[in-house]
Amino acid sequence: MKPSILQLSLLFILSLQSLSCSAAEPKAAAAPENEPRAGEDWPVFLGNSGVGISSETGLLKDWPAGGPPQLWEVEIGTGYSAPSVRGDFVVCHHRQGDQEIVQCFDVRTAKSLWKYESPSNFSDPYGYNNGPRCSPLLTEDRCYTFGAEGRLLCLNLADGKLIWERETHKDFNVPDAFFGVGATPILEGDKLVVLVGGQPNAGVVAFDANNGKTLWQNTGRDTWDGSPTGWRGEENYEWTGEEMVVSYSSPIAATLHGKRHVFCLLRHGLVSLDPETGKENFHYWFRSRDHESVNAARPVVIGNRVLITAAYRTGAALLEINPDGTSFTEVWRNEDNMLAHWSTPIPVGDYVYGFSGRHENGSTLRCLKIDTGEVVWETIGWEGPVTQFTPASNSSVRNKETDAIEPWPYYGRGSMILVEDQFIVLGERGTVALVDASPKGFREIDRFKPESMNYPCWAAPVLSRGRMFLRSENSLLCYDLKAPAKKDQP
Repeated sequence: MKPSILQLSLLFILSLQSLSCSAAEPKAAAAPENEPRAGEDWPVFLGNSGVGISSETGLLKDWPAGGPPQLWEVEIGTGYSAPSVRGDFVVCHHRQGDQEIVQCFDVRTAKSLWKYESPSNFSDPYGYNNGPRCSPLLTEDRCYTFGAEGRLLCLNLADGKLIWERETHKDFNVPDAFFGVGATPILEGDKLVVLVGGQPNAGVVAFDANNGKTLWQNTGRDTWDGSPTGWRGEENYEWTGEEMVVSYSSPIAATLHGKRHVFCLLRHGLVSLDPETGKENFHYWFRSRDHESVNAARPVVIGNRVLITAAYRTGAALLEINPDGTSFTEVWRNEDNMLAHWSTPIPVGDYVYGFSGRHENGSTLRCLKIDTGEVVWETIGWEGPVTQFTPASNSSVRNKETDAIEPWPYYGRGSMILVEDQFIVLGERGTVALVDASPKGFREIDRFKPESMNYPCWAAPVLSRGRMFLRSENSLLCYDLKAPAKKDQP
């Protein structure tokens, strides 16, 4: 469904306000629990699945009026990185003043357990906030973070003490990128694989996770110089030495046909690397002709196939990786069916669901058939009339018929996670919705809006042990999604 002029008129009050805040005591909304909960950790970007799929069960299948119970809320600094959760720890990377802060909170109470501060002079050239963009990576005993200026940290998870650090912008020749550093590292065995973006061939670097030493580096000039582009008038790319080598898509590791790959969607396209040696398996040109463009959605591995997608008139492509592991077949490529700006699409059965669009105005949530790339349905997030709404703020509307303040009706360039057969959707202006994951059509079950979740809400929701974590530019919130235990019948 395409938005009408009347619907789009509600989007006229876009505002990007820099909010400076200091950490405050958490606002507790419910008594903290003492017993540990069953479920899974969410210790890395987009969870253990790598694409935002949770394996948890026993959650609310619909929400009470006003949303599920809120457990706590705490003020934090700016940034776009989602929190990560392991055991009793929830770790958030944010910025206050001229300091980037890695901060660990008690998952039950939001009490601050420790924090580690590093200086930061990063200033976003496009006016977005100056905080970190990458999510923390948590192991049993360590916390790894990657700051907006390329500072790579390894901290002790128990107390936040520094184990090692690397300033990648000083150690490698890294040209300035559009929005700072935005690709979250991954851990592959004892190797921390990081999209550093160094010239000429340090686009991807593996560090020893124990001590931070460089193990291998690859991708850049040797990958893309002379590469076929498919562009009219520039059939083969000529390397200049001044390119931004990486973009904002986090790498992902997977085993296909018995061979281990690290898939990296860089600025110029997809590269598959051997995680042990860094040797290239293959590369695939996938870049917008617009200079001011990025690849930001993560590659999605579906069986032996890889789906990549980007905005800026780039579209999507599905590649079938051949059994030799060093070649592929292009199943389809389409410039219009899915243009994910930063939110990674989620595969469910024979379909994939994701947000498509470069701008909030006109972006839609879409369902695609994986085999063909056909768009099955799309929605702006609101199927009803809007004549009763008038803007109440930059993130909510007033219902003229009831005088009630309601969530912003449209999702915009939202993000989401999948649990059981439902999506938890977070819209750009703080609207949180529960949506059926079905190819039969769009059906929203419930929605609500937390007061402190306002535009821009660009960090994906996090789910761990029945707790949902939401992050805005200045708040971290926790909600209880556990369904009440059924009472025994007499």
